[in-house]
Amino acid sequence: MDPFPSAIIAFSLNMGAYASEVIRAAILSIPKGQWEASYSMGMSYPQALRRVILPQASRVSIPPLSNSFISLVKDTSLASVILVAEMFRKAQEIAATTYEPLLLYTQAALIYWVVCFTLSIVQGMLERRLDRYVAK
Repeated sequence: MDPFPSAIIAFSLNMGAYASEVIRAAILSIPKGQWEASYSMGMSYPQALRRVILPQASRVSIPPLSNSFISLVKDTSLASVILVAEMFRKAQEIAATTYEPLLLYTQAALIYWVVCFTLSIVQGMLERRLDRYVAK
């Protein structure tokens, strides 16, 4: 199998496992009374899940899902181990010919930092938007 599809499959399976656990835990964190209240209003299971439980669970799951996504961005440098030509791998290849590893690795680190910082800002805005207790 080629390295690039292998990396995509590995990252997808890893992220999928973490995401499914986060979502499962978020749904289980909703009090049983919310389910019972939904049923007492005549909602079916899918209606209760879609209208009552998932909106509350999304508030709980956004921070860990966002953190997992940011970790995934940082973990893409691990794909260079299986020879996927991503940013860190390209920096290694160029450093081997130019003999300036510090400059190239610093540039790669700066790019990773900017991407992760931007994602952190977006995560903060999303968390504030979905915050349960909005200060007025």
